[in-house]
Amino acid sequence: MDLFNYSNAPAPKGPLAARMRPRTLNEVIGQHHIIGKGQLLRRAIEADRLTPMIFHGPPGTGKTTLAKVIANTTSAKFEQINAVTAGIKHVRDIVASAKDRLMFDQVKTVLFIDEIHRFNKGQQDALLPYVEDGTVILIGATTENPMFEVNPALISRSRLFKLESLNDEDIKRVIEQALTDKERGFGNYKIDMKEEAYKHLINIANGDARTALNAVELAVLTTDPDKDEVITINLEIAEASIQKRMIRYDKAGDNHYDTISAFIKSIRGSDPDATLYWLAKMIYAGEDPRFIARRLYVHAAEDIGLADPNALLIAQAAFQAVEFVGMPEARLPLAEAAVYLATAPKSNAIITGIDKALDTVATEKSGDVPIHLRDAHYKGATKLGHGDGYLYPHNYENHYVAQQYLPDHLKTRRFYDPSSNGYEKTVQKRLDYFSERKKKHD
Repeated sequence: MDLFNYSNAPAPKGPLAARMRPRTLNEVIGQHHIIGKGQLLRRAIEADRLTPMIFHGPPGTGKTTLAKVIANTTSAKFEQINAVTAGIKHVRDIVASAKDRLMFDQVKTVLFIDEIHRFNKGQQDALLPYVEDGTVILIGATTENPMFEVNPALISRSRLFKLESLNDEDIKRVIEQALTDKERGFGNYKIDMKEEAYKHLINIANGDARTALNAVELAVLTTDPDKDEVITINLEIAEASIQKRMIRYDKAGDNHYDTISAFIKSIRGSDPDATLYWLAKMIYAGEDPRFIARRLYVHAAEDIGLADPNALLIAQAAFQAVEFVGMPEARLPLAEAAVYLATAPKSNAIITGIDKALDTVATEKSGDVPIHLRDAHYKGATKLGHGDGYLYPHNYENHYVAQQYLPDHLKTRRFYDPSSNGYEKTVQKRLDYFSERKKKHD
């Protein structure tokens, strides 16, 4: 049977997700915080009083949809480009037409730039004067944080609208709308979507309407109807149509930085369960395991330090394991290292110590090496007095002798102050012993 002509239904044209794209504000599902009754964006669209704006949010949340709604609503000329394929020349051609349109016909031009973050700084700068003087009304869309990816000058002239992932009820409405709409969806088909199939599609789509609709289309068009011409979508068919859960993660964007931040803060906060969760999210999303291993390496020193000197060795071993065995096996040494760091005693004394020392070096007027510490091995050094008075620690009790190692102007300065956690307790006892010896010496 030809499913596309099933029950005398007209052959669908284009993907279901494109066909079901809302045409008016009332057809939009979700985003009530910006287009609900009385909200600023809704009022601006309905009044056709548009100003430069940038929509940002995860894929499938309706950024392009809102732009299409505006195209259907505004009296202005609507121009659309994609920053991936368009260049400065394309923008300039649109601007030239916009100038003529505004001068001779008093008609404004709305320029929608999808994936605006793909424009480089030069391209964004070329656009700025025409946004500033009102030649075009810019509407940008991006999955990235515009504060990082869009020029500050454009940001300052635009209103930002953040679109949120759709909730489960919204996704269910999207699916139901597609199954009942006779003009654009599958309303001319007899479809029995089982509740467990609904739940699976909603769960795996994870707030992405496009993903849900693509799965529904695949399920419907690959399932034979029964003798009563009913297409039954059960859990097995739903699972085959959408198998892997979509997660909000872009290795070059906000999700990348936010997730690694949560991972590191969970390690610092000594929470192994949260540490494993954020690690799993990165692994699931395909994050570079070497990036994860490098962060473990850094934070073994930053958050643990000498409270547990083995932490750095564990992190190094995890990095070597990633290089040696690769994924998926490397998930195990990564998890082992992450949990070790999360449960290890914590200290940031190393950070404080090195940063104090760096600040001192950056601001001091003099930092000459004391004469007794200078290199006495090269020819003529002894004639200059280099090394005179140096005491060799191994010649003394406990391989320690009190003498000055800092320059004169810093001789009483202390940079490293160990914590009372883990191995640093032992370090502190040793420093206390050294301090007592110095007092006796002085």
